[in-house]
Amino acid sequence: MKHKTLAENDGARSLALILDAGEEAFEAISRFAREQNIQSASLSAIGAFEYATVGWFDLETKHYHEIPVRQQCEVLSAIGDIALDDTGKPALHIHAVLGLSDGTTRGGHFLDGLVRPTLEVTVHETPATLRRKRNAEFGISLIDI
Repeated sequence: MKHKTLAENDGARSLALILDAGEEAFEAISRFAREQNIQSASLSAIGAFEYATVGWFDLETKHYHEIPVRQQCEVLSAIGDIALDDTGKPALHIHAVLGLSDGTTRGGHFLDGLVRPTLEVTVHETPATLRRKRNAEFGISLIDI
């Protein structure tokens, strides 16, 4: 993992994060957010995975149904945010659209992905703090402004 600050102004930062082949993307981005003490940010990414898992959230069961993609796939689009969880640690919320070799796609809540050959992530941090709180009705943590 490599990173570079692209811009910094009045407490806001734009950062480039480049993940290498073999890194697990969700864990690596989470670790980066903790190391950089990011409390509020948006992010986007493109690249490719050796394999990945996205999920579809079932409101009835309050559970993510996993959609495994067990083949090389392109990260056509990944967008999300970073906010502090109930314990005060940065937590990711990312959705991804993955392109398959036949031109079809799989998409949903991003759960994991093994980078191959690279994942290029842009993080736009704000000086504000966002917090997620567990929502009992839905069974997930949502940003509480």
